[in-house]
Amino acid sequence: MAESPTILVIGPRWVGDMVMAQCLFSALRELHPNAAIDVLAPAWAAPLVKRMPEIRQQIDLPLQSGAFEFRIRRRFGRLLRDRYDMAFVLPGSWKSALIPFFAGIPRRVGHLKEMRYGLLTDIVPLPDRLKRRTAQAYFGLARGGSLQAPKLAVDADSQAALLGRFGLTAGKFVALMPGAEFGPAKRWPSENYAGLAREMMAKGFGVALFGSKNDAEVTAEITALAPGAVDLAGQTRLEDAIDLIAAARLAVSNDSGLMHVAAAVGTPVVAVYGSTSPNNTPPLAERRELVWLGLSCS
Repeated sequence: MAESPTILVIGPRWVGDMVMAQCLFSALRELHPNAAIDVLAPAWAAPLVKRMPEIRQQIDLPLQSGAFEFRIRRRFGRLLRDRYDMAFVLPGSWKSALIPFFAGIPRRVGHLKEMRYGLLTDIVPLPDRLKRRTAQAYFGLARGGSLQAPKLAVDADSQAALLGRFGLTAGKFVALMPGAEFGPAKRWPSENYAGLAREMMAKGFGVALFGSKNDAEVTAEITALAPGAVDLAGQTRLEDAIDLIAAARLAVSNDSGLMHVAAAVGTPVVAVYGSTSPNNTPPLAERRELVWLGLSCS
């Protein structure tokens, strides 16, 4: 392999998975210090990828989430011809391996998953014990290096401006992330979050609720029960949330993408698990507390 290889990573489509993908990025940087590493991912991921020093640039994937679009993938792959020495395909779908295949990238690394013989040149075995452990599975594709916890860069100037804008003080507020994909089974009840918010405010802490616009109904329920909490759901960009969560004294979250963001910026995390298991996708942080009943349905 060239001393300074060019590497394309086909990235995942969820916030938490993209954070955990940094385990692979850091291993690749360790193994290939002079490599140029690019990520092909949905446009929403760009603010997250920019906070990862291992990555040179993101190339926006010109497709809607889940779309097959064979001809678009073939055309886009051909546009990338002769630009990369290696590709790492993180998603397990057959279609996710098409772009590096059509780009003619000499080495295409990934797990077999949807029988991707021919599309991949280097099929990395995935032991059963790692099939649901996302960070370890991604890291395993590097086949070397050390497994390091994700670490996102924080923009201090942006952070200061955002704290002033929302009336928050660094180290004096608690970040609550009450949303989660796939419905209420992954969510700690709103009334529990509200009770925690009231308790924190009674102790002199501010409380800020984070989430996307899809979480606004849940955060509105909580702020109605806990007046004084700052509802930021749908009010911040992803890069804003990164900087603000980094300033929190503590983050309390369901199993969500923002949970992984909090861990990656060094904020202590209390992670509440419902229908999922912390054995599979825990926050990769030293300062963490996992709350899980371990029911058989998890």
